[in-house]
This record gives sequence, structure tokens and C-alpha cells, in this order.
Amino acid sequence: MALRIEHADLAIEVLPTEKALKGVATLRLATSAPQTRLLIDLDRNLTVSAISVDGRALAPPAWTNPEGRLAITLPAPLAAGARPVVKISYGGIPHVAVRAPWDDGIVWGATRDGKTWMSTTAQGYGCDLYWPCLDFPQGEPAGVDLHITVPAGLSAPSNGVLVKREQLADGRTTFHWRSTSINPYLVSLNVAPYKEISATYSSRFGNRFPMTYWYLPGREQQAAGLFEEFPQILDFFEAVVGPYPWSAEKMGVVETPYLGMEHQTINAYGNNYAKDATGFDWLLQHEFAHEWFGNQMTAARWDDFWLHEGYAQYMQPLYGRWREGEARYAVMMEEFRLQIANRAPIVSGGNPTSEEVYEDKGSGPGSDIYVKGAWVLHTLRNTIGDDAFWDVTRRVVYGRPDPKPGNFKPRFATTDEFVQTVNTVTGKDYRWFFDVYLRQAALPELVQQRDGTRLTLSWKAPGGAPFPLPVEVQVDGKVQRVPMTGGTATLDVPERAHVVVDPASRLLKRSAAVEAVQRRQP
Repeated sequence: MALRIEHADLAIEVLPTEKALKGVATLRLATSAPQTRLLIDLDRNLTVSAISVDGRALAPPAWTNPEGRLAITLPAPLAAGARPVVKISYGGIPHVAVRAPWDDGIVWGATRDGKTWMSTTAQGYGCDLYWPCLDFPQGEPAGVDLHITVPAGLSAPSNGVLVKREQLADGRTTFHWRSTSINPYLVSLNVAPYKEISATYSSRFGNRFPMTYWYLPGREQQAAGLFEEFPQILDFFEAVVGPYPWSAEKMGVVETPYLGMEHQTINAYGNNYAKDATGFDWLLQHEFAHEWFGNQMTAARWDDFWLHEGYAQYMQPLYGRWREGEARYAVMMEEFRLQIANRAPIVSGGNPTSEEVYEDKGSGPGSDIYVKGAWVLHTLRNTIGDDAFWDVTRRVVYGRPDPKPGNFKPRFATTDEFVQTVNTVTGKDYRWFFDVYLRQAALPELVQQRDGTRLTLSWKAPGGAPFPLPVEVQVDGKVQRVPMTGGTATLDVPERAHVVVDPASRLLKRSAAVEAVQRRQP
């Protein structure tokens, strides 16, 4: 990646009557290679009216944007190491999301009394839907200043820390937010006549930081109930993973007119305060998991996005276990198991787009990056043990095994690094494990044959790959762990003994029963 954004200063005015945006983006860039033109992602719905480079205005023929890739011909070539400042003025009617968050764009809603309620979502289609950016995971700017101007009576909570709130002479208000190291699609616009609840969280690591929830007027009771979950969820994540990564800014959540999204320090929440039998709001908990798995540790490529979604999904039953014990964990894991489709590998080894990874009807893994990813992590934890699993997790999230507030920075991670970390922590080579679970679509099958007093177990992995995954076997109530060296093992068992293989369902494997249920589903 030769070009990167070091800092983005975005001044965006929201125009609800026209359902339009008007913006000025000042981008401080850095290039590691010579450049004669710059390529910046910007949706074609947003017309560019002016561009300058290092203060020098360009004539309109110097830029084109036929396919959402703004090409800027430079007035003079840039040498490697140059750090130009590019100012882009733009505006228009942005793309509207039809079914957010499964598709992206601006979501225009209204409160019960008809006031503006608007939010953005951009994970799939990209940040360029409302600001000029580098639309890929490693296009992350080191810092963003966001100036959001809204009509009178509205507020605009966003990422990071509120630097200033300026009341303009005509009644409009400009909110200035400042955020660090933010994934491009996480930059968030939210506009409504919000009310807010705030409190200070005292971390088990000794630091303190604000928690704030922005909600619509008239929902005070529901908002207060949701806000009570904030410190509980925070404590869980800090206990099992490590320090909240954005304690220098805030824990923030905002009520949105669509289901939700993991916008850094301002998570979108639109679950209508619905709790299920778990007793907690799954959406709030899932999106908050992304502050660690997605925002602190960001996948280097879309092909590695199971590290975001698999971990975030797995943290839900782990939280259920934290609250209620093993029974709740087992029920939630079984629900995920029934959803695994196995149509494509979780990791392709190629360079897919976000849409190719996420869309269930395409050739990618779709929702398997969530549910199958969670089951891969479940199987890994049960194979290497809790201590090693959480050691691996902390190293991948923080880049070190001993995270404390102030001793880590946001980082990028890959599947290969994750596998190597497992190998380093355990002192064993687990490439065979991930080659089957991540890089193959089909699941391994555990074949059982019983002949009198002999029980033979053998793994049948896709393509005949080696798969020496240990298995627990319960014989007349007594559980033993069978090494499965070479992918097979033979046990002597009493002829009339009651035998249950993998009695605690610790392993992800092919199930004819699950496949039969899935075939019956419409």
C-alpha cells in the first residue's frame, strides 16, 4: 500500500430537507512511492466541486470520477516520502441504504413527532459513500477530526471525543469530534434530537472513562435499562480479554434507525431494546465485542474478517457462560451450530472484496464467518485449553500477552499470524487444524466403528488431509481424552458399556442430524 491517509479533517453538513450532504475533506497523505496521480475512493453520487493540493487549486479537468474512484492528476509529481495535503469539496444526495445494515448508505428515518433521525452504515459498500477515503482495511487514518453541522434542535454524536460544540448564528450547530486510528467504514454520522445518559466507568485495570448512550426522546425507561448493561459487559470483556482499547475516548452507543454496526466508540444500536432468554441484549454485546475484535485488532484483508466476526460471535455464548454457566453456553452454541452452511471456506487465500466475503448468496462464506468462526474458536479453546486460548487472543488483539492501559496500540492481524501465534503459545504445529477448519468448506467427519470390545475412531478430513484432533470419549460415565495420533485410535471397552463420543460437544464435526434439519428448512 503505497498511499495512506495520516489524518482526515472532515467538515460535513447534513441537509435533511434535501436528504443531502455537503462536505470538505482535508486529507494529509503520505506516499512510499512516486506518484503522478492520486486515487481516492468517492461515490459517484457525490459531485466534486473543487480540489487543491498543498494549497494549489486544480482546474476541473485535473480530476475525474467515472466509477467511484476519484482520479486526481497532480500538478507536479510526488516523490517517495512526500506528504501532500489534499482538500476536496464535494456534495450531493448520497446513496440510501435499502436494508441496512445488510446493505449500506444513509438511513433516513423520523422520530415519532416527525423530526430528523439519520445514521450511516458503510461496512460493505464502503466509506466512500459519504467521505473521500481509501476504502480497504489498511486505509485506516491515524486520526480523524469530524465537524458535523446539523439544523437547529438536532445533535450529532460521533466517534471519539467531543472537542467543541459551536452554536452558529442561524441556529445550526457544529459538533467537532476527534478520533484516533479508525477503520474507514467506522466513521459515523448520527443525527437526531438525541437525549443522553452518561456515567463514569471504573475499570478493573485502575483507569476511569466515560460511558454514554444517546437515545430518542420518549424512550427514557428502555434507555436506562440498556445503559445498566454497559458496565456489566465492559467488565466481562476486560476480565477475559483485556483493557478496553478506547479508554482515552469513551464507550459510546447511539440509537439508530437500523439494527446496528460496530462504529468505534459510537456503536450503532437499533434492536428496539429486545432481550431474549439469555437476559441480555445480544446486539449491544456483539457490536461492543468489535471494539476489541475489529477496531483494536483490525483484519489486514477482508479474507481475514472471520477474526472480527467469529470472535465477536463467540463472545456471546462466552458471556452467557459468564452470567449463567455451562448450560446457557451449550444452548447458544447449539443455535449457532444449526446455522453453519459450509458452502465455502472461511479463508479463501485470495483477495476478496467485503461483499464477496459477507454475502450469503455469493461464492464466499457469508454468515459462516460468524457461526462457523465461533465454532472453530470453541473447538480450539477445548483443544489447547483456556489459558493458552486467552493468551493467543490477547497477543492477537494487543500484540502482547500483558496488555495494560497505555502499553498497546491498534494493530492489524492476519489469519497466518493467528495460526503462528497458536503455534508459539502451545509449542505445537496446529496448521493441520486451521487448514481443515478455515481453508476447506466441508467439515471433518468422525467415523465410529464398534466391534465387540473394540471401538475404533478415525477422522475423515476433506481431501484426506491429516487431522489428529484429540477426542473425548465417555465410557459408562467416565470421560477420557483420546489422543488420535495419526487421526485414528482404537479403544478397548466393555462389551455392554454405554459409550458417548465427544459427550460435551467440544468439537466441530460433520453431523448427519444437523444436515437433515437444514434440508427440512425452507
